Amino acid sequence: MINRRDMFKAGIAAGAAGFVPRLASAQATFAPVPKGWRNFMLTARLEPTDGANKAWIPLPTFEAADWQRPGSVTWTGNARTAERVRDPRYGAEMLRVEWASDQLSPVIEVTAQVQTQNRAVRVGQAMSVPPLGDAERQLNLAATELLPTDGLVKETAEGIVRGKRDDAAKARALYEWVVDNTFRNPKTLGCGVGDITAMIKTGNLSGKCADLNALFVGLARSVGLPARDVYGIRVAPSEFGFKSLGAGSENVTKAQHCRAEVWLAGTGWTPVDPADVRKVVLEEPPTNLAMSDPKVTAARGALFGAWEGNWVAFNVAHDLKLPGSKEAAIPFFMYPQAENKAGFLDPLDPDKFRYRLTARELTS
Repeated sequence: MINRRDMFKAGIAAGAAGFVPRLASAQATFAPVPKGWRNFMLTARLEPTDGANKAWIPLPTFEAADWQRPGSVTWTGNARTAERVRDPRYGAEMLRVEWASDQLSPVIEVTAQVQTQNRAVRVGQAMSVPPLGDAERQLNLAATELLPTDGLVKETAEGIVRGKRDDAAKARALYEWVVDNTFRNPKTLGCGVGDITAMIKTGNLSGKCADLNALFVGLARSVGLPARDVYGIRVAPSEFGFKSLGAGSENVTKAQHCRAEVWLAGTGWTPVDPADVRKVVLEEPPTNLAMSDPKVTAARGALFGAWEGNWVAFNVAHDLKLPGSKEAAIPFFMYPQAENKAGFLDPLDPDKFRYRLTARELTS
Protein backbone atom coordinates (compact mmCIF):
# COMPACT_ATOMS: atom_id res chain seq x y z
CA MET A 1 0.00 0.00 0.00
CA ILE A 2 1.03 3.59 -0.44
CA ASN A 3 0.18 6.53 1.75
CA ARG A 4 -2.52 8.74 0.23
CA ARG A 5 -0.49 11.91 0.86
CA ASP A 6 2.50 10.32 -0.88
CA MET A 7 0.21 9.28 -3.71
CA PHE A 8 -0.88 12.87 -4.32
CA LYS A 9 2.77 13.97 -4.34
CA ALA A 10 3.55 11.26 -6.87
CA GLY A 11 0.63 12.42 -8.98
CA ILE A 12 1.86 16.01 -9.03
CA ALA A 13 5.38 14.86 -9.86
CA ALA A 14 4.15 12.73 -12.75
CA GLY A 15 2.05 15.61 -14.02
CA ALA A 16 5.16 17.77 -14.15
CA ALA A 17 7.50 15.23 -15.68
CA GLY A 18 -1.49 -20.49 -35.35
CA PHE A 19 -0.68 -20.73 -31.67
CA VAL A 20 3.11 -20.70 -32.05
CA PRO A 21 4.35 -17.29 -30.92
CA ARG A 22 7.38 -15.86 -32.64
CA LEU A 23 10.55 -15.62 -30.63
CA ALA A 24 11.37 -12.20 -29.24
CA SER A 25 14.61 -10.65 -30.37
CA ALA A 26 17.44 -9.99 -27.96
CA GLN A 27 16.45 -6.33 -28.00
CA ALA A 28 12.78 -6.44 -27.00
CA THR A 29 10.40 -4.85 -29.48
CA PHE A 30 6.69 -4.26 -29.17
CA ALA A 31 5.43 -2.05 -31.97
CA PRO A 32 1.98 -2.98 -33.32
CA VAL A 33 1.08 -1.32 -36.62
CA PRO A 34 -1.86 -2.05 -38.93
CA LYS A 35 -0.80 -4.60 -41.54
CA GLY A 36 -3.90 -6.50 -42.59
CA TRP A 37 -7.03 -8.11 -41.21
CA ARG A 38 -7.09 -11.41 -39.31
CA ASN A 39 -10.16 -13.65 -39.09
CA PHE A 40 -11.20 -15.38 -35.88
CA MET A 41 -14.00 -17.72 -34.92
CA LEU A 42 -15.05 -17.53 -31.26
CA THR A 43 -17.21 -20.24 -29.68
CA ALA A 44 -18.92 -20.12 -26.29
CA ARG A 45 -20.49 -23.33 -24.99
CA LEU A 46 -22.59 -23.13 -21.82
CA GLU A 47 -24.11 -26.02 -19.87
CA PRO A 48 -25.09 -24.14 -16.70
CA THR A 49 -25.54 -26.03 -13.45
CA ASP A 50 -27.42 -25.52 -10.16
CA GLY A 51 -30.82 -25.10 -11.76
CA ALA A 52 -29.88 -22.05 -13.82
CA ASN A 53 -32.44 -21.42 -16.55
CA LYS A 54 -31.27 -18.01 -17.84
CA ALA A 55 -28.01 -16.94 -19.43
CA TRP A 56 -26.43 -13.95 -21.15
CA ILE A 57 -23.41 -14.30 -23.43
CA PRO A 58 -21.41 -11.22 -24.60
CA LEU A 59 -21.00 -11.08 -28.37
CA PRO A 60 -17.92 -9.70 -30.19
CA THR A 61 -19.99 -7.28 -32.25
CA PHE A 62 -18.23 -4.05 -31.28
CA GLU A 63 -17.39 -2.25 -34.50
CA ALA A 64 -14.44 0.06 -35.24
CA ALA A 65 -13.62 0.81 -38.85
CA ASP A 66 -9.85 0.68 -38.39
CA TRP A 67 -9.42 -2.31 -36.07
CA GLN A 68 -12.50 -4.54 -35.64
CA ARG A 69 -15.18 -5.81 -38.04
CA PRO A 70 -17.88 -8.08 -36.59
CA GLY A 71 -19.20 -10.96 -38.67
CA SER A 72 -21.87 -13.65 -38.44
CA VAL A 73 -23.32 -14.97 -35.17
CA THR A 74 -25.02 -18.38 -34.99
CA TRP A 75 -26.14 -20.66 -32.17
CA THR A 76 -27.53 -24.11 -31.39
CA GLY A 77 -28.94 -25.70 -28.23
CA ASN A 78 -32.11 -26.64 -26.39
CA ALA A 79 -33.15 -23.22 -25.07
CA ARG A 80 -36.79 -22.20 -25.14
CA THR A 81 -35.71 -18.64 -26.03
CA ALA A 82 -32.47 -17.42 -27.60
CA GLU A 83 -32.30 -13.92 -29.03
CA ARG A 84 -29.77 -11.22 -29.78
CA VAL A 85 -30.32 -8.18 -27.58
CA ARG A 86 -28.65 -4.76 -27.77
CA ASP A 87 -28.29 -2.50 -24.75
CA PRO A 88 -29.73 0.90 -25.71
CA ARG A 89 -27.23 2.97 -23.69
CA TYR A 90 -23.89 1.46 -24.64
CA GLY A 91 -24.80 -0.69 -27.64
CA ALA A 92 -23.51 -3.85 -25.93
CA GLU A 93 -24.80 -6.93 -27.73
CA MET A 94 -25.51 -10.26 -26.12
CA LEU A 95 -27.34 -13.51 -26.67
CA ARG A 96 -30.13 -13.72 -24.09
CA VAL A 97 -31.06 -17.34 -23.38
CA GLU A 98 -33.85 -18.93 -21.34
CA TRP A 99 -34.58 -22.61 -20.85
CA ALA A 100 -37.81 -24.28 -19.79
CA SER A 101 -38.02 -24.73 -16.03
CA ASP A 102 -37.99 -28.51 -16.40
CA GLN A 103 -35.01 -28.64 -18.78
CA LEU A 104 -32.61 -31.07 -17.07
CA SER A 105 -29.51 -30.50 -19.19
CA PRO A 106 -29.52 -26.93 -20.54
CA VAL A 107 -26.99 -26.21 -23.28
CA ILE A 108 -26.26 -23.40 -25.73
CA GLU A 109 -23.35 -23.01 -28.11
CA VAL A 110 -22.71 -19.67 -29.79
CA THR A 111 -20.28 -19.13 -32.66
CA ALA A 112 -19.21 -15.67 -33.83
CA GLN A 113 -16.81 -14.58 -36.53
CA VAL A 114 -14.85 -11.35 -36.27
CA GLN A 115 -11.97 -9.61 -38.01
CA THR A 116 -9.28 -7.69 -36.14
CA GLN A 117 -6.03 -5.94 -36.91
CA ASN A 118 -3.29 -4.07 -35.07
CA ARG A 119 -3.96 -0.43 -34.43
CA ALA A 120 -1.63 2.52 -33.93
CA VAL A 121 -2.08 6.28 -33.97
CA ARG A 122 0.39 9.16 -33.83
CA VAL A 123 -0.77 10.89 -30.69
CA GLY A 124 -0.61 14.65 -30.93
CA GLN A 125 -0.39 14.70 -34.72
CA ALA A 126 -3.59 16.01 -36.27
CA MET A 127 -5.48 13.71 -38.61
CA SER A 128 -8.82 14.06 -40.36
CA VAL A 129 -11.08 12.82 -37.57
CA PRO A 130 -14.70 14.00 -37.19
CA PRO A 131 -15.44 15.60 -33.81
CA LEU A 132 -17.03 13.50 -31.09
CA GLY A 133 -20.80 14.00 -30.98
CA ASP A 134 -22.32 15.71 -27.95
CA ALA A 135 -24.25 12.64 -26.76
CA GLU A 136 -21.21 10.36 -27.02
CA ARG A 137 -19.03 12.96 -25.31
CA GLN A 138 -21.44 13.25 -22.41
CA LEU A 139 -21.70 9.47 -22.08
CA ASN A 140 -17.93 9.09 -21.90
CA LEU A 141 -17.48 11.91 -19.41
CA ALA A 142 -20.23 10.68 -17.08
CA ALA A 143 -19.63 9.21 -13.65
CA THR A 144 -20.76 5.64 -13.00
CA GLU A 145 -21.24 3.77 -9.75
CA LEU A 146 -17.60 2.64 -9.66
CA LEU A 147 -16.15 5.52 -11.71
CA PRO A 148 -16.84 8.78 -9.84
CA THR A 149 -15.41 11.94 -11.35
CA ASP A 150 -15.37 14.18 -8.30
CA GLY A 151 -13.79 14.20 -4.85
CA LEU A 152 -10.50 12.34 -4.48
CA VAL A 153 -10.58 11.15 -8.08
CA LYS A 154 -10.74 14.69 -9.46
CA GLU A 155 -8.26 16.01 -6.88
CA THR A 156 -5.76 13.33 -7.84
CA ALA A 157 -6.20 13.85 -11.58
CA GLU A 158 -5.85 17.62 -11.35
CA GLY A 159 -2.55 17.19 -9.56
CA ILE A 160 -1.30 14.83 -12.26
CA VAL A 161 -2.20 17.07 -15.22
CA ARG A 162 -1.25 20.40 -13.65
CA GLY A 163 0.77 22.43 -16.14
CA LYS A 164 -0.27 20.34 -19.13
CA ARG A 165 -1.79 22.56 -21.80
CA ASP A 166 -3.37 20.17 -24.28
CA ASP A 167 -5.44 17.01 -24.02
CA ALA A 168 -2.77 14.74 -25.46
CA ALA A 169 -0.27 15.86 -22.83
CA LYS A 170 -2.85 15.39 -20.08
CA ALA A 171 -3.71 11.89 -21.28
CA ARG A 172 -0.04 10.96 -21.48
CA ALA A 173 0.57 12.24 -17.93
CA LEU A 174 -2.34 10.18 -16.61
CA TYR A 175 -1.09 7.08 -18.42
CA GLU A 176 2.44 7.46 -17.07
CA TRP A 177 1.13 8.06 -13.56
CA VAL A 178 -1.00 4.90 -13.61
CA VAL A 179 1.95 2.87 -14.89
CA ASP A 180 4.26 4.29 -12.21
CA ASN A 181 1.91 4.10 -9.24
CA THR A 182 -0.08 0.87 -9.67
CA PHE A 183 0.85 -2.79 -9.69
CA ARG A 184 -0.77 -5.99 -10.89
CA ASN A 185 -1.97 -8.20 -8.05
CA PRO A 186 -2.00 -11.89 -9.02
CA LYS A 187 -4.42 -12.65 -6.16
CA THR A 188 -7.13 -10.38 -7.58
CA LEU A 189 -10.03 -12.53 -8.80
CA GLY A 190 -10.78 -12.45 -12.50
CA CYS A 191 -10.02 -9.06 -14.00
CA GLY A 192 -10.90 -7.15 -10.83
CA VAL A 193 -13.92 -4.94 -10.13
CA GLY A 194 -12.89 -1.39 -11.02
CA ASP A 195 -13.82 0.36 -7.77
CA ILE A 196 -11.49 3.32 -8.20
CA THR A 197 -12.80 5.25 -5.18
CA ALA A 198 -11.74 2.41 -2.88
CA MET A 199 -8.38 2.24 -4.62
CA ILE A 200 -7.64 5.94 -4.18
CA LYS A 201 -9.14 6.24 -0.69
CA THR A 202 -7.08 3.35 0.69
CA GLY A 203 -4.00 4.04 -1.40
CA ASN A 204 -4.03 0.39 -2.50
CA LEU A 205 -3.58 0.91 -6.24
CA SER A 206 -3.38 -2.77 -7.08
CA GLY A 207 -5.53 -5.12 -9.09
CA LYS A 208 -5.90 -6.31 -12.65
CA CYS A 209 -7.02 -4.79 -15.93
CA ALA A 210 -10.57 -3.84 -14.88
CA ASP A 211 -9.05 -1.98 -11.92
CA LEU A 212 -5.96 -0.34 -13.40
CA ASN A 213 -7.49 0.71 -16.72
CA ALA A 214 -10.65 1.87 -14.95
CA LEU A 215 -8.43 4.10 -12.83
CA PHE A 216 -7.09 5.72 -16.00
CA VAL A 217 -10.63 6.16 -17.38
CA GLY A 218 -11.99 7.70 -14.19
CA LEU A 219 -9.07 10.09 -13.83
CA ALA A 220 -9.38 11.13 -17.48
CA ARG A 221 -13.11 11.78 -17.24
CA SER A 222 -12.64 13.85 -14.11
CA VAL A 223 -10.49 16.38 -15.99
CA GLY A 224 -12.72 16.57 -19.06
CA LEU A 225 -11.17 13.89 -21.29
CA PRO A 226 -13.79 11.49 -22.72
CA ALA A 227 -12.58 7.97 -21.97
CA ARG A 228 -13.96 4.44 -21.78
CA ASP A 229 -13.11 0.89 -20.84
CA VAL A 230 -13.32 -1.62 -23.69
CA TYR A 231 -14.10 -5.15 -22.50
CA GLY A 232 -12.96 -8.16 -24.50
CA ILE A 233 -10.81 -11.28 -24.73
CA ARG A 234 -7.37 -12.33 -25.98
CA VAL A 235 -7.62 -14.74 -28.91
CA ALA A 236 -4.06 -15.43 -30.15
CA PRO A 237 -0.40 -15.23 -29.08
CA SER A 238 1.52 -11.98 -29.36
CA GLU A 239 3.40 -11.74 -32.65
CA PHE A 240 6.20 -10.01 -30.73
CA GLY A 241 6.86 -13.00 -28.47
CA PHE A 242 5.39 -11.46 -25.28
CA LYS A 243 3.90 -14.47 -23.47
CA SER A 244 1.95 -12.25 -21.07
CA LEU A 245 0.21 -10.33 -23.87
CA GLY A 246 -1.48 -13.15 -25.74
CA ALA A 247 -3.58 -16.29 -25.47
CA GLY A 248 -1.57 -19.47 -24.93
CA SER A 249 -3.96 -21.88 -26.64
CA GLU A 250 -7.34 -22.06 -28.37
CA ASN A 251 -8.96 -22.41 -24.94
CA VAL A 252 -9.55 -18.77 -23.99
CA THR A 253 -12.01 -19.41 -21.14
CA LYS A 254 -9.85 -17.34 -18.78
CA ALA A 255 -8.31 -14.94 -21.32
CA GLN A 256 -10.61 -11.94 -20.68
CA HIS A 257 -8.93 -8.55 -20.82
CA CYS A 258 -10.23 -5.00 -20.79
CA ARG A 259 -8.45 -2.08 -22.41
CA ALA A 260 -9.05 1.67 -22.42
CA GLU A 261 -9.49 4.46 -24.92
CA VAL A 262 -9.32 8.23 -24.57
CA TRP A 263 -10.75 10.67 -27.10
CA LEU A 264 -8.15 13.11 -28.43
CA ALA A 265 -8.62 15.73 -31.12
CA GLY A 266 -6.80 14.64 -34.25
CA THR A 267 -6.63 10.94 -33.41
CA GLY A 268 -10.15 10.26 -32.12
CA TRP A 269 -10.49 7.19 -29.92
CA THR A 270 -6.91 6.54 -28.89
CA PRO A 271 -5.78 3.14 -27.50
CA VAL A 272 -4.36 3.12 -23.98
CA ASP A 273 -3.46 0.11 -21.82
CA PRO A 274 -1.41 0.84 -18.69
CA ALA A 275 -2.67 -2.42 -17.15
CA ASP A 276 -0.83 -4.46 -19.76
CA VAL A 277 2.41 -2.63 -18.96
CA ARG A 278 2.01 -3.80 -15.40
CA LYS A 279 1.18 -7.31 -16.63
CA VAL A 280 4.51 -7.37 -18.50
CA VAL A 281 6.30 -6.29 -15.30
CA LEU A 282 4.75 -9.08 -13.24
CA GLU A 283 4.38 -11.96 -15.66
CA GLU A 284 6.74 -11.66 -18.62
CA PRO A 285 9.56 -14.22 -18.19
CA PRO A 286 11.61 -14.31 -16.09
CA THR A 287 8.84 -12.38 -14.18
CA ASN A 288 8.99 -9.46 -11.75
CA LEU A 289 10.88 -7.32 -14.23
CA ALA A 290 12.39 -3.96 -13.41
CA MET A 291 10.71 -0.91 -14.91
CA SER A 292 13.94 -0.33 -16.85
CA ASP A 293 13.84 -3.78 -18.45
CA PRO A 294 13.76 -3.54 -22.29
CA LYS A 295 10.53 -5.55 -22.44
CA VAL A 296 8.80 -3.16 -20.04
CA THR A 297 10.18 -0.11 -21.83
CA ALA A 298 8.96 -1.46 -25.17
CA ALA A 299 5.46 -2.20 -23.89
CA ARG A 300 5.23 1.11 -22.08
CA GLY A 301 6.20 3.05 -25.17
CA ALA A 302 3.73 1.24 -27.41
CA LEU A 303 0.64 0.94 -25.23
CA PHE A 304 -0.11 4.65 -25.29
CA GLY A 305 -1.35 4.91 -28.85
CA ALA A 306 -1.29 1.28 -30.02
CA TRP A 307 -2.38 -2.25 -29.28
CA GLU A 308 -2.04 -5.63 -30.93
CA GLY A 309 -4.85 -7.22 -32.95
CA ASN A 310 -4.74 -10.54 -31.08
CA TRP A 311 -7.62 -9.34 -28.90
CA VAL A 312 -11.34 -8.98 -29.62
CA ALA A 313 -13.66 -6.36 -28.10
CA PHE A 314 -17.13 -7.16 -26.75
CA ASN A 315 -18.45 -3.80 -25.55
CA VAL A 316 -17.87 -0.60 -23.55
CA ALA A 317 -20.76 -1.02 -21.09
CA HIS A 318 -20.70 0.00 -17.43
CA ASP A 319 -23.33 -0.79 -14.77
CA LEU A 320 -25.24 -3.03 -17.18
CA LYS A 321 -28.69 -4.35 -16.22
CA LEU A 322 -29.09 -7.66 -18.01
CA PRO A 323 -32.49 -7.88 -19.70
CA GLY A 324 -34.81 -10.33 -17.99
CA SER A 325 -32.62 -10.66 -14.90
CA LYS A 326 -33.98 -10.10 -11.43
CA GLU A 327 -30.52 -9.20 -10.16
CA ALA A 328 -28.89 -5.78 -9.88
CA ALA A 329 -26.75 -4.33 -12.67
CA ILE A 330 -23.30 -5.83 -13.14
CA PRO A 331 -20.24 -3.51 -13.21
CA PHE A 332 -19.18 -4.68 -16.69
CA PHE A 333 -20.02 -7.46 -19.16
CA MET A 334 -16.98 -9.52 -20.15
CA TYR A 335 -17.91 -13.00 -18.91
CA PRO A 336 -20.93 -15.23 -19.63
CA GLN A 337 -23.60 -14.86 -16.98
CA ALA A 338 -26.24 -17.34 -15.80
CA GLU A 339 -28.98 -17.08 -13.19
CA ASN A 340 -30.98 -19.47 -11.04
CA LYS A 341 -33.54 -18.83 -8.31
CA ALA A 342 -30.79 -17.81 -5.87
CA GLY A 343 -29.11 -15.33 -8.23
CA PHE A 344 -26.12 -15.30 -10.56
CA LEU A 345 -23.77 -18.24 -10.90
CA ASP A 346 -20.12 -17.31 -10.35
CA PRO A 347 -18.77 -16.32 -13.80
CA LEU A 348 -15.21 -16.54 -12.47
CA ASP A 349 -15.61 -20.29 -11.85
CA PRO A 350 -16.14 -21.68 -15.37
CA ASP A 351 -15.67 -25.31 -14.26
CA LYS A 352 -18.51 -25.16 -11.73
CA PHE A 353 -20.63 -22.84 -13.89
CA ARG A 354 -19.74 -25.12 -16.83
CA TYR A 355 -18.79 -22.93 -19.73
CA ARG A 356 -15.91 -23.02 -22.19
CA LEU A 357 -14.67 -20.35 -24.59
CA THR A 358 -12.48 -21.12 -27.59
CA ALA A 359 -10.90 -19.00 -30.32
CA ARG A 360 -9.53 -20.22 -33.64
CA GLU A 361 -7.87 -18.18 -36.36
CA LEU A 362 -9.26 -18.81 -39.83
CA THR A 363 -6.51 -18.83 -42.42
CA SER A 364 -8.35 -19.86 -45.58
